[in-house]
Amino acid sequence: MAEVVDMRRVEVVAPNFKKRLSGVTSTIVQLVPLQAKRIGMATLGPGLPDTLPKMRLLHLPALLTRPEARPFRIWHARRNIEMIAGILLRDVLRAPMKLVFTSAAQRHHKPFTKWLIRRMDAVVATSTRSGSFLEVPHRVIMHGIDTERFHPARTSEDEFAAAGLPGRFAVGCFGRVRHQKGTDLFVEAMITLLPDFPDWTAVITGRVTAEHQAFADELKQKIERAGLSNRIVFLGEVPSVDRWYRRLSLYVAPSRNEGFGLTPLEAMASGTAVVASDAGAYRELIEEGVTGTVVPAGDAGALTGAIREYMTDPLLCEDRGVAGRKQIVEYFALEREASAIGEVYEEIWSSGMKRR
Repeated sequence: MAEVVDMRRVEVVAPNFKKRLSGVTSTIVQLVPLQAKRIGMATLGPGLPDTLPKMRLLHLPALLTRPEARPFRIWHARRNIEMIAGILLRDVLRAPMKLVFTSAAQRHHKPFTKWLIRRMDAVVATSTRSGSFLEVPHRVIMHGIDTERFHPARTSEDEFAAAGLPGRFAVGCFGRVRHQKGTDLFVEAMITLLPDFPDWTAVITGRVTAEHQAFADELKQKIERAGLSNRIVFLGEVPSVDRWYRRLSLYVAPSRNEGFGLTPLEAMASGTAVVASDAGAYRELIEEGVTGTVVPAGDAGALTGAIREYMTDPLLCEDRGVAGRKQIVEYFALEREASAIGEVYEEIWSSGMKRR
């Protein structure tokens, strides 16, 4: 059962107005339990697990009152619809509330989005690149990762041999199967490379939604024509993707475009080397030649060449996987993100920051 919240103690509301799982949803699911240890937190909206503290519709009138320990609440939006709701609460219903927006977008915002962002009391960018598209003062706070959930192999079940698939080494591509994610680029690279590397198997996990089913079917047909159906394996959605990261020697993130992109962090935290496109925040996450390799987004040839280097030398995968784990623990632990966001909240409360 979801935790029953006492609205008198709720100081920050994290709305989630999208039922389908997304990167934003994942961020909320990971961050809120840590944040709730420090401050009064509540989520609002569908698609979240019952382990999180949740507001119900009957709690909405309480947003028009002040919390016990603060002069106002903070509404932390991550989507346009959540900014709109916050503005309505603060400016129309006169709720005692300040608004924070986290932006991961790596593109120029549309005029309406710019207007919404200007109405925020504080803005956070998830990377330097996403911050470069903002036209307001902001603070860069990069996403963190749960280093207890994502960790290097510890037991025999974490080894690739436990998967029952052919080969000694695995290379993987995880996430939703669609053109934007570059799944086709990964498949193309595997069709080129696997005949030269009989010890390797490719693993693809992730949801195929109805609108992308034809795309996935076409990829499977290409794989079948290449005679590689037993070595390029589609697993669909898996219950423990963290274990699959640990089973890989190399993780590939071939996205054509991204907001931020958590999967390279999850792979590095698991002690797995990474090859990624220059999409999202990937170039800011991966230390070139130390924890992995970054190639131009959409460049199939460059992606294939980078992957080949690692498949040729599994020891290189090990070395860069160790370096990746060290970097994540030092710079990208989830606790660092939660603490930095907490500092933004405290600055707003302590200064009584007025709306721009």
